[in-house]
Amino acid sequence: MAARAGGQGGKQPTINDVAALAGVSKKTVSRVINRSEFISEKTRKSVQQAIETLGFVPNPQARALAFRRNFLIALLHDNPNAQTVLNFQQGVLDAIKDSDLALLVRPVDRGSDKLLDDVRLFLEKQRPIGAMLLPPISENDDLAKLCEDLGVRYVRVGSAPLDDARHCVSSNDREVVAEAVGKLIALGHRRIGFVRGPAGFRSAAEREEGFRAALAAAGLSLPDELYAPGNYRYTAGVEAGEAMLSLKEPPTAVFVSNDEMAAGVMSVAHGKGLSVPADLSIIGFDDSPTATHIWPALSTVRWPIREMGSRAARTLVADFLGSSAKAADDENPVMPSTFIERQSVAPPRG
Repeated sequence: MAARAGGQGGKQPTINDVAALAGVSKKTVSRVINRSEFISEKTRKSVQQAIETLGFVPNPQARALAFRRNFLIALLHDNPNAQTVLNFQQGVLDAIKDSDLALLVRPVDRGSDKLLDDVRLFLEKQRPIGAMLLPPISENDDLAKLCEDLGVRYVRVGSAPLDDARHCVSSNDREVVAEAVGKLIALGHRRIGFVRGPAGFRSAAEREEGFRAALAAAGLSLPDELYAPGNYRYTAGVEAGEAMLSLKEPPTAVFVSNDEMAAGVMSVAHGKGLSVPADLSIIGFDDSPTATHIWPALSTVRWPIREMGSRAARTLVADFLGSSAKAADDENPVMPSTFIERQSVAPPRG
């Protein structure tokens, strides 16, 4: 097959030029461009070589018509932590930056009795190739089934595996929280407070299970007064700090289910004249910018949310991202979090 550059007469090459050079029909070229499974590997390579030789660039609008979908991937979320959503978005954009794909972000109300109807309308109207579901809505099996029924690819993101590897990217919250609390116990802390995440969040449950596992391993049992409610917001950390640090026998350390609330606990400690970490050790979760913007710098669990966003996108649309993107089968869907020790942890006084 003789190579030639450009289309006829020096014009921009067309799909007809590719078909002629590869010795196939225009329909076959279209199938190769749109990654149809019903093309032999020999034909695929021939067409791809012709595309490279001519410098042909497929038209995204034409491809969208062929797919009967827009070149969009959707991010659906109802997450109270804006930084989590932003970090996840950045990871997705890292993955798709050199592709024809665009990201569409859609907040939803997980408490609405119209959630499924609203999401159905959104997916039918926007026709994305796929959808990524952030916690806590990723924990909704009916939402995943809706995507499947509509023929929309989906990936569920969570603090524990929620689905098979083709449809899930998760972290190991329970194990890493147990490790972090174990470090407090190893330093000599025996009266440790815990600030919960929002009720109904799998992440909140996994983190509390990790906390309790560390206590059980050390043979410790703590009173209910050392467990405080939370909702992943700063104000909840302030309320928890006020309650715990006003006790007749306050904790010497507190594990807080996210950094925003940990900052609230630390603020209360400072206001009461307590030294962190000499009087109170504090550990958070996320390793958000907050962790290094407060003083002392917060020891925390690094949740790899940006990397999870990138992995979720590659899992969802690996076939649109070229040879640089690994297929989901080549990657472990569980991405480990890590404990980051900074200046907010020390042995208890005395």
